[in-house]
Amino acid sequence: MKKHENIAQRVPPKQSKNLFTDIINFLVHRPEKDTLITFKSIEERDDYNQRIMQRIGINSDKYSVLNIHRIGIEAPVSHVFNELLNWNGDSSCWPNHIARVDRIDDSIEKIRILPFGWKKYPFSFMKSILGLHVIPLFLLNLRRMKETPDNFDFDNARYLLYDCTGGYPIGIYTMYVHSSIPELGEKCHTQLVLVVGFNFYGKDDWQKNKKLINNIWEGIHNRVTANVLTRIKQLSEWRFDKLQNH
Repeated sequence: MKKHENIAQRVPPKQSKNLFTDIINFLVHRPEKDTLITFKSIEERDDYNQRIMQRIGINSDKYSVLNIHRIGIEAPVSHVFNELLNWNGDSSCWPNHIARVDRIDDSIEKIRILPFGWKKYPFSFMKSILGLHVIPLFLLNLRRMKETPDNFDFDNARYLLYDCTGGYPIGIYTMYVHSSIPELGEKCHTQLVLVVGFNFYGKDDWQKNKKLINNIWEGIHNRVTANVLTRIKQLSEWRFDKLQNH
């Protein structure tokens, strides 16, 4: 009975209407469950990082910061992956008024993330904001996409892997979907993992001399990512329930 009641209560995430609601929904709002994976030791973190990176063919050693977020979703892996392929400027799961998703040639393979939707600076004299060249804020070029799992994949994995350049971090961005593994304590039907590895401007001395800025950036990134994943979960489960009930 409780299961049916939960399904009946599922609704899609509300779309932000403006910059203010983006700030409320993605920066101020704290999701019920934190999605950032925490580890008991550096060794445990390194081991988990290596397992994810090996699956997507990336060497994690070159990235000074590597954050991994995860959320369980009650929907099939293929359904959740298809939701990721719909990522665009109309998505209710992304703060599009703060950082608009602009699919180049309407393709998932090349995406610009534009601050406040700007394709150019609002004033003719501007070539940067406070010395930072932030247009585009991110430029995502698809390095690899796995739409169907290999025959030997025990966890039914699919993923999108991007090289990430632009005005802010330089590194990789990955959305990785796989079947939950009960032996590892994973619950729900599917696990969605979001991985970001970056160096600030590609400068090795940035993280050494700018610890405060690193901490501020990580705090913003972690809060936004937690809300993004929570909304993808909400949207995926709502849409899958609709499919099942029609």
